[in-house]
Amino acid sequence: MKRTLVVIGGGVGGLTTAALLLKAGWEVTVLEAHVYPGGSAGTFFHKGYRFDAGATLAGGFNPGGPHARVAELLGLEWPVQPVDPAWVVHLPQRSITQWAEPQRWREERRAAFPEGESFWQMQERLGEISWQLSSRNFPWPPTGARDLAEAALALRPSTMLAVPYLMRTVSSLLPRQAGLEMRAFIDAQLLISAQTTAQYANALYGSAALDLPRRGVSLVRGGIGRLAGTLADWITANGGKVLYRQAVERVLVRGRQVVAVQTRKGLEVEADSFAANLPPSALAALLPESPPRGLQTKQVAAGTGWGAFTLYLGLEASELPADLADHHQVVVDPSKPLGEGNSVFISLSPQGDASRAPNGKRAATLSSHTAVEPWWQLSQNDPQGYATRKEDYTQRLLAASEQAIPGIRKAMRLALPGTPLTWQFYTGRPLGRVGGYAQTSILTARSPATGLENLWLVGDSIFPGQSTAGVTLGAVRVARAINR
Repeated sequence: MKRTLVVIGGGVGGLTTAALLLKAGWEVTVLEAHVYPGGSAGTFFHKGYRFDAGATLAGGFNPGGPHARVAELLGLEWPVQPVDPAWVVHLPQRSITQWAEPQRWREERRAAFPEGESFWQMQERLGEISWQLSSRNFPWPPTGARDLAEAALALRPSTMLAVPYLMRTVSSLLPRQAGLEMRAFIDAQLLISAQTTAQYANALYGSAALDLPRRGVSLVRGGIGRLAGTLADWITANGGKVLYRQAVERVLVRGRQVVAVQTRKGLEVEADSFAANLPPSALAALLPESPPRGLQTKQVAAGTGWGAFTLYLGLEASELPADLADHHQVVVDPSKPLGEGNSVFISLSPQGDASRAPNGKRAATLSSHTAVEPWWQLSQNDPQGYATRKEDYTQRLLAASEQAIPGIRKAMRLALPGTPLTWQFYTGRPLGRVGGYAQTSILTARSPATGLENLWLVGDSIFPGQSTAGVTLGAVRVARAINR
């Protein structure tokens, strides 16, 4: 008899876990609350446009990268095409192009930040070590003796070069002469890839994150949601089930094991093993009144992490500048904290892509990190203040975008803002927090274990998280653990 798996949530991590175990001979069922897969890496349709909800670029498609390895294991082909440059970063005094080609990037950074070459060389060495470990299925943090043994086998003599940096931060690697704009540039890259800045980001994780543009960054044809869509299609074509509009509202536990899940529509599904593509706090809310110790941490109870303010634009293509890169990052004032409209990431659908926008138009996703609490306080206590704040943030993002794309306001034909409340409503993420936890220390990284023997976490909340490449690495680990 086949072993059975239920996955709660149809994000990239959950679907990857399901697909790998289906390939290994399991019977799998994915329960997704929404009408399409992808979650925070989904693509939605509105008035003729297909907007990427949050994530817009994906890395890890280079040979040996997480997505490439999954494609090889499953025998599927991703609908992607490499992009170079990955994106352009706009600072007040200069623009820096994040070239994917390593030598071109080295020339770019030397011209922009000549004072920082020793930092970049160290970052490359540490990043290479981190990526090599990930390619060997390094199980961090370990959850038992077998993980410890596998971690030991993944080590190489070159890995020992990273030991002195285990407890250091990215900022500790920076030379004293590093200028304000170089520091702001590094902080901006880390904020989108590690959810924190150089002062707090772990040196090893941060070095790998800074190298992401050189690790097979690709555009997904049809929108980022086609990654999840490709996995969902593969699962159904190979005998698995992906059920939509099936929001799980209860996880049934007997002793130290999950026995079944129940959905709002009354569906009850039993299985041998379970994977939850949810933030830990969302999973804890589905469990009995006293969830296992693994989900009773202060981090889960209080909730941590950023939200996002997003702005989805329909643009007249003919009114945009010619020879415009598709992806941009803007830092408005390097002397001020990032996020809250002071740093904005902008992604345009490819010119002429009829699958993303009506003829002659382009879809754009603008996003900025934001604290979730003020949005909820205003929505509950001052609805007019909430509306005013939403309009203020809309104008902040548009003003920032003008630095990268002059005339973007004139080209607007549609504007659709999204706050943390929007994110909670459409993705079910508590308080609208997205992107996972800040990667500040590898000693506090979250493992996929939950405290229940046959229930595992996947997604951006477990290490390494933070990107489709990161959640795929986590999913590969979970699939291997469940299968054995």
